[in-house]
Amino acid sequence: MSRVLLLNMSADTATIECGKLGVGISALEPLTSGGIRLVCMSSDGAKTARKKFNSKLIKGEVMRTRHRPTRPLW
Repeated sequence: MSRVLLLNMSADTATIECGKLGVGISALEPLTSGGIRLVCMSSDGAKTARKKFNSKLIKGEVMRTRHRPTRPLW
């Protein structure tokens, strides 16, 4: 099972709710198309979060924000 969840909610709300559930967050990034990409620390945590955020899951493809520069820094 994937540890990645694409959610239609704010990063602050996701952080608070995951804290309440005891789900560890490995990465959290905003999506260009709206919402967030949440990576859980474990697959068990992802399973718990999927049950809790079922109505907030984004279906289909999304646009992610570029993390790396387009050209080398040196």
